[in-house]
Amino acid sequence: MNSYYTEENHGPFELINIGPLPLEEGSCMPECLLAVAVHGALNADKSNAILVPTWYSGTSKAMEQIYIGEGRALDPSKYCIIVVNQIGNGLSSSASNTGGSLAGPGFANVRIGDDVSAQHTLLTEYFGIESLALVVGGSMGAQQTYEWAVRYPDFVKRAAAIAGTARNSEHDFLFTEILIEAITTDPAFQAGLYRSSSAVAAGLERHAKLWTLMGWSPEFFRTGRHKALGFESMQMFVDGFMKRYFAPMDPNNLLTMAWKWQRGDVSRHTGGDLAKALGRIKAKTYVMPISHDQFFTVDDCLSEQKMIPNSEFRPLRSIDGHLGLFGTDAQMLDQLDAHLAELLSSPAY
Repeated sequence: MNSYYTEENHGPFELINIGPLPLEEGSCMPECLLAVAVHGALNADKSNAILVPTWYSGTSKAMEQIYIGEGRALDPSKYCIIVVNQIGNGLSSSASNTGGSLAGPGFANVRIGDDVSAQHTLLTEYFGIESLALVVGGSMGAQQTYEWAVRYPDFVKRAAAIAGTARNSEHDFLFTEILIEAITTDPAFQAGLYRSSSAVAAGLERHAKLWTLMGWSPEFFRTGRHKALGFESMQMFVDGFMKRYFAPMDPNNLLTMAWKWQRGDVSRHTGGDLAKALGRIKAKTYVMPISHDQFFTVDDCLSEQKMIPNSEFRPLRSIDGHLGLFGTDAQMLDQLDAHLAELLSSPAY
């Protein structure tokens, strides 16, 4: 068990066993535990539920700290905001906390659709929820948002996809492959049978440096944005922010999420026809790329938005790029809050 993934670090959350989870790749998890954080309370008819899925490496604690609060669009005094940690992130069922044949490198290949299927079981059977006022997520959370809107079009009233696409691009797939190789080529990785996460420090450091390169935009570097974040030099930023962020994480957990991220694609529901898949969406949808994102570009997001009925394109301006999701740009968060507040006040489909 990796001591990083504790309630002390990432709580509060509740572990909820939803039972066996059949997986798209053909196997079945004997039991699936979802780590769930709830902010606010359901109203009498349970019509105020908002679902927030997590991104690569992220946990429900980050979602709470960055996006949720009274006076914000995601206001727990108005809504019941349910944050579900994705499978493989270290809090829900993952390589680092599952025993037996699924431990470590034996953990199953999980797809975005498996997360959404598990979340649907959680919402309907545990909470008794029959519809969602909003599904909102960033990056891999956006992939899950799209999956929700396509797979359960009558369940989702509104959707907000932030810095993510419905079908992952070949460019993004290849970059994620390099992130994977940064970890697996560390001799201490030992095909996933490493003695501890710290033993794979060299691989995790390479992984963090790649994230620095692509997660933040060229303009972030050119304008010295790291100084505004409290770091005198870029090297101090890499060491004190990026490496420090990823260093305690379990490599097998990161690989589980990376494999899933690469294969995010709602068009598998429609034989590869993306327009047909996105045409299923009934939810009022806001597509919100980040202007300087190098992973999920504005153009990629715009091309998908044009295929979604009843959708609007609401790009977020920030030179922080994809990792503006971390809440480093207060002005971008203000833009996001304004868009989400407008979406939540709009009529459902």
